[in-house]
Parts: sequence; structure tokens; C-alpha cells
Amino acid sequence: MDEEASDEKAGRLFPAPSPPPTVLCPQRLPGCDLESLKALQHVLIDNHNRYHIFFNHIKFNSHITHRALAIYAMGGSGPVIEAFYQQDSQNQRPAFASPKPITEQNFVEHLGDENFYEAYTTFFDKAIEEKGAAATLEEFVFSDKYNFNPGRDAASQPNMLSRFVDGLMHPLIHCGYGVEFGLKGMLSEGKSHWFLPLPLSVAQVTSDVDKTEAKFTSMVLDDTPMIPNKAAIEQGTHAFSILARVLKDPSLAPDGPRQYIAQYPDTLTAHEDKIRAYVDQWTIDLSIPGEIERKMEECIWTTSVMYAVGGMHLVTSSLFIPSLIASLSPRAQVLFLRVYFASAIASWISRGRPCFNFKRFFKSTSPVPNTPNNLAVPPADSALTQDAQPPNPFLPLIQSSITHPDDHHTKIQRAFAHFSTIYGPRPKGYFAGTELDGADELDGSLFLRAAVLTADHMGWVGKGEEAKEWSSEGFYV
Repeated sequence: MDEEASDEKAGRLFPAPSPPPTVLCPQRLPGCDLESLKALQHVLIDNHNRYHIFFNHIKFNSHITHRALAIYAMGGSGPVIEAFYQQDSQNQRPAFASPKPITEQNFVEHLGDENFYEAYTTFFDKAIEEKGAAATLEEFVFSDKYNFNPGRDAASQPNMLSRFVDGLMHPLIHCGYGVEFGLKGMLSEGKSHWFLPLPLSVAQVTSDVDKTEAKFTSMVLDDTPMIPNKAAIEQGTHAFSILARVLKDPSLAPDGPRQYIAQYPDTLTAHEDKIRAYVDQWTIDLSIPGEIERKMEECIWTTSVMYAVGGMHLVTSSLFIPSLIASLSPRAQVLFLRVYFASAIASWISRGRPCFNFKRFFKSTSPVPNTPNNLAVPPADSALTQDAQPPNPFLPLIQSSITHPDDHHTKIQRAFAHFSTIYGPRPKGYFAGTELDGADELDGSLFLRAAVLTADHMGWVGKGEEAKEWSSEGFYV
């Protein structure tokens, strides 16, 4: 391909980011300019051309584009985007050509083989160009054809939806960036790094979903900001009620320390049927107005309360649920929510299924960041308040996270900031109708409190503190 054709292709794959799909999706913060856009596009295109999606041979994902897009969305400058690209690109594997092209005929044969990453991206580049992003996502992740083929044994099934939430949710996250920012190249890359499938089948929910879909063929995501509806929470079975039932199940109690790499697949192998049975009890009734939006919110609250025990990837992946849901059919929306919820439950069980002491959490945490070495000039006498605390508590959290060397810190603070924007006004008692003990203590300050704790643990590097790493104490051998 000549240079001009290559530039044209890159422009199609990585154009200027489009606005978020709906108001329930993360909105962009001010601060970006043409320099930021040029830096972002340089990172996306250069990374696409030069590097493999896995930076080592045990399939650890590159986060180059994730960090660049998060910084851009949070108003980061071009020099910051470029500086982190130079840092993050130091340990990447170079891209290489696949042994042969991927076609519809051999699509399933090489799933999970990192040597075919380039071939899969080429395949999806063409599919997205011809069919569009939404149709490609629907077909290759949610259709029966690319999940369960009657002519194959269990070990050779495509299981594309299961793969979508594998690998610490990284395929989902990568595709989520593509949908949120309107970047076909990100969607193509995200669909091309499928992992080995989890032993978590969605086939058993498909028939029930198909019956429901016939009644709601025109349903789309309602992007109207949600008004608290406690009565709706008490209808059906809430995600928190499923957590309560799992906590009371002695067969799911931890049986000792776990190996980090093996904990998640081992949990699914041991408890697949139990996890599926509990997730099937979680009701999603499309005949109730606003149900999809409520169930998205339940997933977001669930991953946020699991955060201390379930890992940051649950929170950072839940940020993309609204963007992905917005482009899916009712059938795919329900399948996606159920498999996502099942994956979150499995992750929580794999970490020992710790209980939640919400009362103690709210008594011991603060919704106000206490930034170290605060050298800000005191406000003038004419200022509205003399309070030394920041007027907007999230702004110093965001500012500090943008320049933190750990990219996950940037991404999780972006997630908490968005969740606080949408769900921050939820009052104490909002979840009193669920079965989870202490859930009535929860209110919308959860997201700000979690963001403050995260900043305190990871280090306020912009205020002179040393950067720290994520802790895994207490869970692994």
C-alpha cells in the first residue's frame, strides 16, 4: 500500500472523535484543542501501524490507546498525550504480518491465536467499512452463528460473546472506546484480540430473549437523564439482591488463597452452573419503560461497590456499557447485560466473595479530597466562600490523574467522575428495597469517596507525592 493510500485508510479508521452516543455516556471535559487532536490521532495511527495488541507473549494488553483517549476526553494537552505515548511505547511488541488472511470460511479456526491479530484487524476493517460498526458488532459478537455452531463440539465453538468479556474485559474496553469516540480502528482492534473462551455459556438465555425481542423490535436506548424511581427498583430482582444470595451460598465460599492468573478461569470452571443460575434470577423486563437504563445503572453500582475487592477493570469496563448498549438490538442488549453481570459476579467470587460493610465505609471515608502540599493562594475577601476545600471536589482528582504514570488511575477516575455526574444525586435509602444488607446506607457520594480513596492510595503525584501501585494484598498466593 502506497503512502497516500495508507494515510487515507488511517483517516477512515481514526478520524477526529465524534460526540458521545447518548447523554448517559461520558461527556468530554474542556481543555482539548487542535494540538491535542493531532497528538491523539498520531498516537492512534502510529500505534495501529507499529505495534501488536499484546505487549508480551502471555497476552497482556497494550493500554497505549486507552490512556491517550482517556487523557483527551479529560481535557489533557497534546504534549501530555505525546509524552505518555513515548513512555508507553518503550515496552511494546512490533506488529507483524499474519501467516494468511482471515475470511468468513476460516474465521473460527484461528480465534485466540495472537499470530493472526493483523489478519483479524484487516478482516474487521473491511467488515466495518461495508456493514457499519453497529451491524458488525451485532453479527460477530451477539449472533448465534458466531457463538454456537451445531456442527462443532464444545471445545471448538466460537463463543464470541464469552470472549468479549474475557481477558479482564479488555476486548470490551477496546471496543467500548471505538463506539464511544466513533473510531472504527479501535473497534476493529478490539474485535481482533479474542482470548480463549470462558466456560460461561449464553446459549441458555437466548431463547427467552428471542421471545422478548419480537415484542420490542423498535426499542432504542432512552438518553433522557434518569429520574430516581424507587418503585421500579422494588419490581423484579435487583443486582444487589443477587449479590446477597451469592453471599449466603456456602458452596461459593473461598477455599483458600488463589493464584492470580488462574483465579478467574478456575472460578468459572468450578461454579459455572451456580453463577448462571444466580444471573438468571436477575430480572430484565423490557416491557417496563426505562428498564435497560436501570439495569445498566445496576451493573455500574455493582462494579463500583465491588471495586475494593473486585479490581479496577470492572469499574473501567462498566464506563462503556452505555456506549455499547446504545448501538445494540434488544436481544443483544439483554445478552450483553447478563454476560457482563455474570463476569462481574465471577470476578468477585474469584477474589473471595468479600462482604460489604457500607455503614463502616461511609463513616470512615470523606467526599472531600485532602490534597497534600496545597500551596493555593487563599481566596480573596470578595470570594463567595472562604472554605479551603476545592469548590468542585472532582477537579483536583481529575487534574492529578491525568499526569499519573499508571494509566489505570487515569481511567478509573474518569469513570468515577462520570458516574458521579449521572448518579451522584441518588439519596440514602435509594436501594433499601433490595436484599443486600446495608444497601440502604448507599448514596451517590459513593463515586466521589471511591475516587478520593483511589487518589490517596495511588499518590497525588502532581502535589509531590510518589506514585504507588495497585494493591493485591490478601487475595493471592
